[in-house]
Amino acid sequence: MSGALARALDSDLWWSFRRSPTTVVSAVVALICVLGALLAPVLAPHNPFDLATLSLGDAFKPPAWTPEGDAAFPLGSDDQGRDVLSAIMYGARISLLVGVCSVLFATVVGVVIGLLAGYLGGAIDSLLMRIADIQLTFPSILIALLVDGVVRAALPPEVHERIGLFVVIFAIGISAWPAFARTVRGSTLVERNKEYVLAARVIGISQARIMLTHVLPNVVGPVLVIATLGLGGAIITEATLSFLGVGVPSTQPSLGTLIRIGNDFLFSGEWWITIFPGLALIAMVLSVNLLGDWLRDALNPRLR
Repeated sequence: MSGALARALDSDLWWSFRRSPTTVVSAVVALICVLGALLAPVLAPHNPFDLATLSLGDAFKPPAWTPEGDAAFPLGSDDQGRDVLSAIMYGARISLLVGVCSVLFATVVGVVIGLLAGYLGGAIDSLLMRIADIQLTFPSILIALLVDGVVRAALPPEVHERIGLFVVIFAIGISAWPAFARTVRGSTLVERNKEYVLAARVIGISQARIMLTHVLPNVVGPVLVIATLGLGGAIITEATLSFLGVGVPSTQPSLGTLIRIGNDFLFSGEWWITIFPGLALIAMVLSVNLLGDWLRDALNPRLR
């Protein structure tokens, strides 16, 4: 383990990371967001979704540093008396969960389709890439809205409420796979004619095994970059859907839901209900995008 750590600390990737102050700050911000979300039950001052602990008498309290603030609510409270800081920490868990799961789903679908299209070629390649091209003509948010709308129309409201989180993950993931598929296809077209792949064919290794054990490891780099950059986009898409009221169920509010709720009170003076969740969303997405930009440059041999 110590040897692996020593090699990692001596790698070009770690050197590039240390040499970029922006990347270091982005990593720290992203780590704070992730830890705050994962450890919300431990670190949050209150449980904003425990109805037994809520009191309407605590509603609309401003942040603690204002003259009318209460130290029990560092970032103020909303219209239900929920602590905004605690709501942000719990809401970030849902946003991160949807973002990570939808990107993983899109990665798996895109990598499989890209490998098949690039390695097999011919009619399969043409068919799969035309499907990807058609989907790319539509904005991802419209595809996610279409999927969510179809599911809502097909299922009873109580069933949709139970599986709403999975529907959002599927809707966002199915709208993002073409980027992975096209990238993997391009890399696979290059790899399939190299000597090691031809040698594997000669000795009788099956096509499925060649794709999984020979080609796939050599196309992982670009996939990691797209996944990192796509995570920020997935979080924004989920927040947009939740802001529009068609995202995660109201019983599992994300940062987008908190922003939508606070938007109703923005012009009545309770600005903190929407501003702080918005700032948390900006910090999370911006830090992830900056890390993705660094990873793209660090893994590009032309920029070394």
